[in-house]
Amino acid sequence: MRPLGFNSDVDYTKIISRVMALEDGEVQDVLDEVLATFAARHRGLTERLSARFCQVERFLPPGSNVSESRKILIGAYFMFEYSAESAALFNPSIIPHPDQSGLSKGALRFLLSLRSTGEGHVSSIAFRSGIIDVHNSIFLDQPSRFLAEPEIIENPSYQKDLFQRKLAEMGLSCESTDRMLGPLSNPFTLTELKELLKRTLNGTAPDLSIESDPTAHGIWLMAKSNYEVQFRSDQELSERIIFPAIPIQSNGIEDVRLVAHQDENGGIVYYATYTAYDGRNVLPQLIETQDFLHFKFATLNGPGVQNKGMALFPRRIDGRFAMLSRQDGENIFLMNSDNVHFWYEAKLILSPAHPWEFVKMGNCGSPIETKEGWLVLSHGVGPMRRYCLGAFLLDRADPSVVLGRLQEPLMFPEGIEREGYVPNVLYTCGALLRGDQLILPYGMSDRVTGFARISLREIIAAMT
Repeated sequence: MRPLGFNSDVDYTKIISRVMALEDGEVQDVLDEVLATFAARHRGLTERLSARFCQVERFLPPGSNVSESRKILIGAYFMFEYSAESAALFNPSIIPHPDQSGLSKGALRFLLSLRSTGEGHVSSIAFRSGIIDVHNSIFLDQPSRFLAEPEIIENPSYQKDLFQRKLAEMGLSCESTDRMLGPLSNPFTLTELKELLKRTLNGTAPDLSIESDPTAHGIWLMAKSNYEVQFRSDQELSERIIFPAIPIQSNGIEDVRLVAHQDENGGIVYYATYTAYDGRNVLPQLIETQDFLHFKFATLNGPGVQNKGMALFPRRIDGRFAMLSRQDGENIFLMNSDNVHFWYEAKLILSPAHPWEFVKMGNCGSPIETKEGWLVLSHGVGPMRRYCLGAFLLDRADPSVVLGRLQEPLMFPEGIEREGYVPNVLYTCGALLRGDQLILPYGMSDRVTGFARISLREIIAAMT
């Protein structure tokens, strides 16, 4: 269930006025029908409709006295059901689940992120979980029949120095921005920033708005692109769905590459790179979470942040973050940085070399550390836009050194895997190593997801 929005405030006012004109008895009759029809399809329906009313309450006529039933009914007029997976569920990434309790000996619980596509072919982030037993058999947990959006945290805090550094990367750092941001505390909140921008503009021209001033508008958009969301702890993992929330995501949040990243103190932080898409522009961005309930969304910055398919290594190398990328759309690059949000120089490490990858190639998720080296899954695009999976091996101490690569595809689409919204595509955003077995979830033609198990020994033996 999602909020129904309009481009004009007039539409909100008009609909609310119609509901306000109903007699009390009519209000109860319509509301009873809504609850009878929809209550069994949603958790806490009345609470969610009440929350939606609070978001549109400002459009009420001044001095309105509204009963609880009328509030809930008004909320219902601005909500609609949305099937987030009606078109596809594909391009998975897999990591060990943060909760490994209650398992039989030798079993592993895993967590999947997936690209979920619904009405309008807009992509969101969905989650699933399951268990790999001691024999590497895969069992998916039954997903909930409910879905739940997170609460967007309206007033997140920002580190002032990091925020100013990001503005500089966007070309927005100048005397004007320094003047606007100077009085801010460290850290500062979104509310504090908005009030300061309005106060600064008002001192220049009383009628000047944030949207009409290029510098202020750029600062505001940058701030809104870095946000946080929070799910409730009683919402099951498979119920949690992350929809686009900012303009650059308006056409989708695509191809999440999850990684359980080991920090310098031995703890785990879960990062995910993804592609934000507004229908014309693509922008690589970063998600951070420690519990899959609270998520931080942040911009990635620097000249190295280009194109799609950025994937973090699961630990620092020589004290620095490491990331694979594809700046030019066809080759694979390696980047290093002291700060996970900023990426500068990129080193070319691999280019298309075989007919099945002549069009372009890219990584398929975070590198997997093995005793032989960093195993990286790749995708290659060949004749007739067929996507195949490949693999290559990087040196553990110096990942810029390529130790070997497959000459033939590791996997290619065949049979039913070729049929879908985008035919002849086989794609993954990450795999998991269990002993000598590579557990590889993969998307089939932008439609559904399957699993493969492949011997690591055989993969490496086939490399030259």
